[in-house]
Amino acid sequence: MSINYYETKVLENSEVTNGIYKLVIEEKNSVKPGQFYMILPKTAVLGRPISVCKTENDTVTFCYALIGKGTKEFANMKKGDTIKVFGPLGNGFDVENIIKENKKIAVVGGGIGTAPMIKTAEDLKNADNSCYIHSFFGFRDDVYLEEEIKTYSDEYSCATNTGSHGHKGFVTDLLNPEEFDIVLCCGPEIMMQKVVNMCKESGTKVLISMEKHMACGVGACLVCTCKTKGGNKRTCKDGPVFDGYEVEF
Repeated sequence: MSINYYETKVLENSEVTNGIYKLVIEEKNSVKPGQFYMILPKTAVLGRPISVCKTENDTVTFCYALIGKGTKEFANMKKGDTIKVFGPLGNGFDVENIIKENKKIAVVGGGIGTAPMIKTAEDLKNADNSCYIHSFFGFRDDVYLEEEIKTYSDEYSCATNTGSHGHKGFVTDLLNPEEFDIVLCCGPEIMMQKVVNMCKESGTKVLISMEKHMACGVGACLVCTCKTKGGNKRTCKDGPVFDGYEVEF
């Protein structure tokens, strides 16, 4: 698969909270929850992988953290600017199969990993409104995307490291996997490892969306490999969503 960036229009680019931005682009492609786009800064050769937060009316919304030169360039974009993107990419959460066997679902997000869990929860509810979703979001200090996830959750719990909002501590302090049929998770690797270990102890199914540095997004460069019981896998092509039991942290 070749890397064919194409231009589209920026419809919105705003700071949600300190260092966290929401980017909305014009895009008609169908997107599965957990998929991502490679977004190319004008001053760079390589794109940045950013997960899809929401899709609506031929638009795609991303949520990204200001952490480097590329995202700093994104932060300076304004409505009406053009931007080069490539996507959607990767294998996301298989909503149809998830709701077929699971009615009580925990949606767990940490930091910027909360973004793809918005669309995940939304698509689950749209597919089967009778499924019960309890969302657990964890942050260092500032919170964001709360109202969005509450819209698609039957119950919502929040934790912050500083205690500025919700439970003071880790989001894993609030999660009891044995109460659910399946746990869906995205966030810092150390958090996901903890969630997977908790699920193993209770025998609960768990799917995780891995976040890795990427250069191509199509599985050619092997920059984003992760270890699994079946050998090294490409996060961009084989994932980013994996069975948590299969990943070797």
